[in-house]
Amino acid sequence: QVQLVESGGGFVQAGGSLRLSCAASGRTFAMGWFRQAPGKEREFAAAIAWRGGSTSYADSVKGRFTISRDNAKNTVDLQMNSLKPEDTAVYYCASYLNVVPTSAPRYWGQGTQVTVSS
Repeated sequence: QVQLVESGGGFVQAGGSLRLSCAASGRTFAMGWFRQAPGKEREFAAAIAWRGGSTSYADSVKGRFTISRDNAKNTVDLQMNSLKPEDTAVYYCASYLNVVPTSAPRYWGQGTQVTVSS
């Protein structure tokens, strides 16, 4: 069983930055961040393999967001720069059962709200 707790969400103006953090308890492998905007389905944002050497991003965040992890601390972060109003969403930390994110996540955090004003 893996428990995930996100932090770092908040309110920011367009062009600003936020850093989300996810603290995990239990054994983790590949990790990821997803987001869900009001009235929309949850979508993939970024993922990182267990060893941290391989990352993937949604086209909508590529070049602006950076995912990283610290396996010693069992944490995964999402640095979000050049934020846009369309980045407004609840952001969820996710944990996969594999060392690379090749399937749907197995565990989810409770989510943290990110609001970007124009």
